[in-house]
Amino acid sequence: MYSFMGGGLFCAWVGTILLVVATATDHWMQYRLSGSFAHQGLWRYCLGNKCYLQTESIGEPGQSHTVGCSRGRASGLEGKGPTQAYWNATRAFMILSALCATSGIVMGILAFAQQSAFTRLSRPFSAGIMFFASTLFVLLALAIYTGVTVSFLGRRFGDWRFSWSYILGWVALLMTFFAGIFYMCAYRMHECRRLSTPR
Repeated sequence: MYSFMGGGLFCAWVGTILLVVATATDHWMQYRLSGSFAHQGLWRYCLGNKCYLQTESIGEPGQSHTVGCSRGRASGLEGKGPTQAYWNATRAFMILSALCATSGIVMGILAFAQQSAFTRLSRPFSAGIMFFASTLFVLLALAIYTGVTVSFLGRRFGDWRFSWSYILGWVALLMTFFAGIFYMCAYRMHECRRLSTPR
C-alpha cells in the first residue's frame, strides 16, 4: 500500500510542477509573423524579443507598438467575444487543476499518518479523487485550447505549431492521472486488508 502511495506522490509532485510551469510560460503556440517567429502563452504573447500581456485583441500589437506586418495580419488572433472567453476558460481550468493537485498532495501526505480521525473519509481515496479532478480540469483546459487553436487561431497563420508549454500540459495530465490510479490502488488494498482482518 505504501509503495502505491509513494509512487502516487512522486507522480503528483511531477504533475503539479509541470502544471505550474505550463500555466506560467509563454510557449503554448508558435507561429510566424512577417518572416519572424512569435509565440504565445496563456498570459502573454511575444513578438521578436518583446512580450506583451494578452488583451481582448489577442495577439494584436496594440496602439503603443508596431510590428513589420500589416494590421490585418497582426490582428489574426483578435476576437473580442469568444476568444477572450476561451482564454479565460483555459486559464481557469489550469489554475483549478494545479489547486486540486496541490490539495491531493496534502491529502496524500496525510495518508501516511495512520490516525483514527479520518475513519469515515479515507485519505488515500480523497487524494485519488483530487488527482482525478485535477486530471479532468487540465483535460478541459487542453481540449478548449486545442479546439479553438485548430479551428480558429491556426487558420490565421500558415506556419504554426503547438509548443513545449502545451506539451507539458499533456504530460502533467498523465502524471496526475497515474497519481490518482496509484492512490485508488492503495485505497483498495487498505480496504481489502481492513475487511480481511478479524475483529
